[in-house]
Amino acid sequence: MDEVAAKARLHQDLRQARAAVLDRLKGLSDYDVRRPLTPTGTNFLGLVKHLATWESRYLGNVMGRPCPEPIPAWDDRSARGNDMWATELESRSHVLALFERVTAHSDATINELPLDAPGHVPWWHADVTLLDVVAHLIGETRQHAGHADVLRELLDGEIGSGRHTSTVEDDELFWKQRWAEVDRVARTVASDTN
Repeated sequence: MDEVAAKARLHQDLRQARAAVLDRLKGLSDYDVRRPLTPTGTNFLGLVKHLATWESRYLGNVMGRPCPEPIPAWDDRSARGNDMWATELESRSHVLALFERVTAHSDATINELPLDAPGHVPWWHADVTLLDVVAHLIGETRQHAGHADVLRELLDGEIGSGRHTSTVEDDELFWKQRWAEVDRVARTVASDTN
């Protein structure tokens, strides 16, 4: 595979992972995209803001192409964790527009640099290439898409994404039987190991 094809494939994977995260917000109220859904406060809008923040750092600063967005420096202790939630001054449209602007800048970086373009990740204390950064971001974005999938299922039972979306209620008997079987196996194994 030549570099053009490899870069196009990686870029497509990153775009698909981004779209999967954004898809999980569709149809949710402003409260539901902001409300804390885990003990650490994880929420949908926070995941999007977090991805925008770190993508701007990786495909901006790391690659020598700072993003024009006002993103706190990675080592700014006063901003620690602020990327994981949206304040009352940051509307859904504000966070989504930030994400769109950051990803447009990131896409330009990917399009304009070769895969072996050098960069430096100060928080890793490591020199990297564009390939390293894009591969890392694909993994991170997919991981957060998985978080968003679980949050959405817990919130309203919606599973899947895009045109394959359904709810647990669409086949409630199947999912109740599946849950009961998984629970039975967990209890059996637990009792056998104790």
